[in-house]
Amino acid sequence: VQLQASGGGLVQAGDSLRLSCAASGRAFSSYVMGWFRQAPGKEREFVAAISRYGGSTHYADSVKGRFAISRDNAKNTVHLQMNSLKPEDTAVYYCAVRDGSSVLVTYKDDYFGWGQGTQVTVSS
Repeated sequence: VQLQASGGGLVQAGDSLRLSCAASGRAFSSYVMGWFRQAPGKEREFVAAISRYGGSTHYADSVKGRFAISRDNAKNTVHLQMNSLKPEDTAVYYCAVRDGSSVLVTYKDDYFGWGQGTQVTVSS
């Protein structure tokens, strides 16, 4: 599977952004999809995950209530709607996939298919 994230940009605190991840290759609906982010000098961290058909989602505490993950299996895409952005949300955002069914797996090494990320910068 090949993934390409897009939709990042420079915004002010309180603004919104919608990230997209386009997938190609093996059946998209067979994967749990996840979003991760990596700030300069920090480890890549889990942001959100969505089950194969969108019935279950899971979020990092730091984004819960502000971010929403969704997917469109017909278009092989997953989205991350980010609202009420904060400067600490600044990072490169990546999408990735994992086999299995649980959305509660947050360890980055359990995911694969990392493509180029998209930069999100939130100014104060």
